[in-house]
Amino acid sequence: MITTQRKSNWSRWFMVAIYAIAMAWVESAVVFYLRSMINRIEPHQPDPFPIIGGFGWVELMREFATVVMLLTVGVLAGRTWRARLGYFAIGFGVWDIFYYVFLKVICSWPHSLLDWDVLFLLPMPWWGPVLAPVLISLLMIFWGTFASQFEPTSPPSLANWPVWVLNFAGVLLALYVFMADTLAAAPRGVQAVCSVVPEKFNWPLFSLALLLMSAPLMRLMCLPRCRQSLNRNDSV
Repeated sequence: MITTQRKSNWSRWFMVAIYAIAMAWVESAVVFYLRSMINRIEPHQPDPFPIIGGFGWVELMREFATVVMLLTVGVLAGRTWRARLGYFAIGFGVWDIFYYVFLKVICSWPHSLLDWDVLFLLPMPWWGPVLAPVLISLLMIFWGTFASQFEPTSPPSLANWPVWVLNFAGVLLALYVFMADTLAAAPRGVQAVCSVVPEKFNWPLFSLALLLMSAPLMRLMCLPRCRQSLNRNDSV
């Protein structure tokens, strides 16, 4: 029974990944169309958003709808809320990585993992080298795999809250790193925010954020070893 359930879980993993890969192609194609229209295949240049007009709110809603679609797939794939969040993390991570893979295929950009990109627009533009979101996506895939494929033998405990506090702190810190320049420009108005072209990425602070965000993954990876150690001690 357990073997059958595990096979079913891995089938769900692959189906979520396939969906995310297909969705990544759609995302890459849409971004290619938009950037071609405004002559910004490479976004890191002066006046990165030359045409706002009606595109602005439409693009914001498209990004929001993308997250809703990935979350919906996660909810449908998982049997528990932990597994549902895990599948959402898998889908998001796979989608984000293949988005850049397909952009490279379509328009030969990015040239390297250190090329700057506009990562997201909600609530204001996020900027960072391509490598930064790829690292976060890999972390999400690893955590999502553990969360969805290896169900806990005991119910969730309140003792887990410190791990999630660290994770939440890491998320906030990463968001700050991505939006530091646009936050600084915010008092000068929307036009100033849209004109921001960052030149320096805070890798030390981002590395700390990534370490904090990895706390739940590290805990999940340590649990099997802790149980094995306890079982050995009990047998002795």
